[in-house]
Amino acid sequence: MITKNMFYDIMIYVYALSLLFYFSDAADASRRAKRMGTGLLIFVWLLQTGYLIYKLLVHIHSDVFTLFEYLFFFSWLLVTSSLIMSRFFRIEYLVFCINVVGFVVLVLNLISRPESFIPLATHDLALTLLYLHISLVICAYAVFTISAIFACMYIFLHSRLRRKKWTVSVRRLPSLENIDRYVFRTVIIGIPLLVLSLAVGVTSIIVEDKAFLLLDFKVITSTIAVIFYFIYLFHRTMLQRPGYKTSAWNIAAFTILISNLFLNSLSKFHNWLS
Repeated sequence: MITKNMFYDIMIYVYALSLLFYFSDAADASRRAKRMGTGLLIFVWLLQTGYLIYKLLVHIHSDVFTLFEYLFFFSWLLVTSSLIMSRFFRIEYLVFCINVVGFVVLVLNLISRPESFIPLATHDLALTLLYLHISLVICAYAVFTISAIFACMYIFLHSRLRRKKWTVSVRRLPSLENIDRYVFRTVIIGIPLLVLSLAVGVTSIIVEDKAFLLLDFKVITSTIAVIFYFIYLFHRTMLQRPGYKTSAWNIAAFTILISNLFLNSLSKFHNWLS
């Protein structure tokens, strides 16, 4: 057993087995492996959905939001997104990469401390705003994770084509034009989510009369990430820069954004990693 929670252990084991089948499909284009991986992933999604509903019902009146719930919701969104992608886009490498991230996030919950939490607001309005802020920012993280995977995929494919290395993996990837389009669309979806989450977060800070938090590390880095994503859009739409250059801006923005999750010790806004 990995943890003291048998339900959570089963979830991790089934998820790992699903990834093995997806890896087999990615390596050898096996339809049987893909079907097995998809079936197991659907089972993982059902387990996660049930567990998520249970946690929400248990903590519906709680005045704290734990790191466990934060990461679990993030992983659930990635699994959900990968199943949708698998159904409509049929890009096996994308589904595999998304689920690798989702599995890593799920495993990270094993080392999250039970006492690690973010205290929520005392006023009803501020509490509602903070729940909305957290939901929006997790959705933004999920969308930008997919966008970053697409960007890495673009750079990989561009490098392979430039060197004229026609491997099986290259043939199974979408064209550079399509990948670039996917990167752009995911950024277009993610930016409003991130901007709205920041706006709601700032509003909750003002409602709670904690204006000093506007200069907090997390607020600053999130703002910088938004600026980087807008720079990506500017290079992509106005300057018509090549896809491998705009993809680099996308990855840089995502790196800044994801640093918020691992550098909370520098922040007074969330204290679950301090």
